[in-house]
Amino acid sequence: MTKYWGPEEIIKKKKEYIIPCLYHFYQEPAQIVRGEGQYLYDSTGKKYLDFFAGVSVINAGHCHPEITERICQQVKTLQHVCNIYLTQPMLELAEKLAEITPGRLKKSFFCNSGTEANEGAVLLAKIATGRSELLALEDGLHGRTYLTMSLTGMRFWRTDPTPAGGISFAPNAYCYRCPLNLTYPACDLACAEQLRRVIETSTSGEVAALIAEPIQGNAGIVTPPPEYFSRLKEILQEYGVLLIIDEVQTGFGRTGKWFAIENWGVEPDIMTMAKALGNGVPIGVFTSRPEIADKYTRPGASTLGGNPVSMTAGLATLEVIEKEGLIQNAAKLGTYLKEKLLELQDKHPLIGDVRGIGLMQGAELVKEGKEPAAEEVDRILEIMKNKGIIIGKNGRSRNVLAFQPPLVINKDNVDEMITALDDAFTQVEK
Repeated sequence: MTKYWGPEEIIKKKKEYIIPCLYHFYQEPAQIVRGEGQYLYDSTGKKYLDFFAGVSVINAGHCHPEITERICQQVKTLQHVCNIYLTQPMLELAEKLAEITPGRLKKSFFCNSGTEANEGAVLLAKIATGRSELLALEDGLHGRTYLTMSLTGMRFWRTDPTPAGGISFAPNAYCYRCPLNLTYPACDLACAEQLRRVIETSTSGEVAALIAEPIQGNAGIVTPPPEYFSRLKEILQEYGVLLIIDEVQTGFGRTGKWFAIENWGVEPDIMTMAKALGNGVPIGVFTSRPEIADKYTRPGASTLGGNPVSMTAGLATLEVIEKEGLIQNAAKLGTYLKEKLLELQDKHPLIGDVRGIGLMQGAELVKEGKEPAAEEVDRILEIMKNKGIIIGKNGRSRNVLAFQPPLVINKDNVDEMITALDDAFTQVEK
């Protein structure tokens, strides 16, 4: 039987051996040791309903038996060769992605993380256009490496004191806290129109691409209006700028469609994916239309990208999502979850805004005058954890509760979470 160290020893060793940039949730954290479906278990045997899915990763549920079996079979058959050698799983997954990704996206390059996928997508955009400047949105988050951190529009994550140059930021569609102090729909999407001004005044005009998340996860589940991305795409096309859509956190059924950008009916020029594609196995990929992808011809292999185990995990995950109707479940239960959160908003003045699509919902907590209620968020997370329910937090001021559960949850799970959350708010508001 495994002897667990326990939270105190884990934290002690973490301080001794891990670079301190890696923080953790909770004043009294648990040591998580096992997962099954929508549940997690700690070192004491306590069971938790997981409503965060490892930050939008475990869409098919923890340790899904079919995915696990396929991975184990592959590990015992062929674990690794570099992708300069011919293997079948990589092509099977690439073919499947070409089938499910929006529009004409077809050709892919596999890597190991969302950060790496975003780096690769930017490189492809620069190669395809022959341009070097880049655009990003305020409050976006695109990774932890030098370039992707520089493309990130949140000070919380921009820890490098000298970010890369040649990057300009446009206002995001954060309607609850409009950067232009306007109100939708009377604003006529002024935030999107601002992109034209940014290109005209902050760049040389030689811009390769704009990178954007359909729903800005770490920004606080910031969800643009229905017309936003089509307007954005029109402006980009005027200037010959490519649109990179970052689906790292939003993809693979979470919003009730394979990919979140489909909710806006827009075809990306390049799209990046990671997280839920492997259902816990490290994987990343960027994909594009052939006329863009085919311009990337100089050598670009990846030692571990496209390895047979990750590719098998990805293919098995997509098959499970389809077979178990998890996209449909996300749409149905996402609607129900939002209804219940809006009911709580009517009851609890701390909830300033509820937003999101499918099983990617956020509740922004505020005090008088929209002052971010970050301390209250932390207290609610702790109470919920003690009740055996894991939820997330994000936002510019870390004042947004995040609800991104495995897509295998059921209506009873939503009701259990909402009941506990209602009580948590009552405790905090006393």
